[in-house]
Amino acid sequence: MKGAVQEENIQDAAEPLDMETEVADGGNPGRSAADEEESVDSSAEVQASTIEGELSQVKDQLLRLTAEFQNYRRRTEQSRVLDTSLGKSMVVQQMLGVFDDLGRSLDAARDLENNPDVDIASSYETLRSGVNLVFRNFQDELKRLGLREIDAVGKQFDESVHEALMQQPAPDGVEPGTVLSEIQKGYVFGDRVLRHSKVIVAS
Repeated sequence: MKGAVQEENIQDAAEPLDMETEVADGGNPGRSAADEEESVDSSAEVQASTIEGELSQVKDQLLRLTAEFQNYRRRTEQSRVLDTSLGKSMVVQQMLGVFDDLGRSLDAARDLENNPDVDIASSYETLRSGVNLVFRNFQDELKRLGLREIDAVGKQFDESVHEALMQQPAPDGVEPGTVLSEIQKGYVFGDRVLRHSKVIVAS
């Protein structure tokens, strides 16, 4: 009898421990699976909203950068056109004096044709001197702009500045590869070859 009472007391004492274990295992007994799912959905919505905001900011930045780049290209193109136009106008302005000299030379030639009483020899000499003056002025203006003639005759052939049109046997005392004569003069503007010298080279 005494043993039965002790066994019953042991069972009664064990029942609260089982309830505590259930509470510990189940976490919050009042929180259902639906509540857990709702919490997950809410967290996903927050993350999605954050990502959408970041994407919107990136999109705005890209649009601004695109607009700025287009403006930069437009300004650069306008500046290039203005610089080209300014460069052309400066060259033309420097050539106006030579252009005027050529016009005066042509006027002198027409006067010579229309006046049979003019001394031909003296008029020719005057005209020739005038043309020579125009040529020198024109040459000086081109040099001032940076144009240089390419040395050719007597130099060793250099394909970077010379263009060989033909070859001829080397005369005595002349090394093969030497430029013998120049058919068309070449020019350099700054560091750029505007036109190669067309030459005949000793073989």
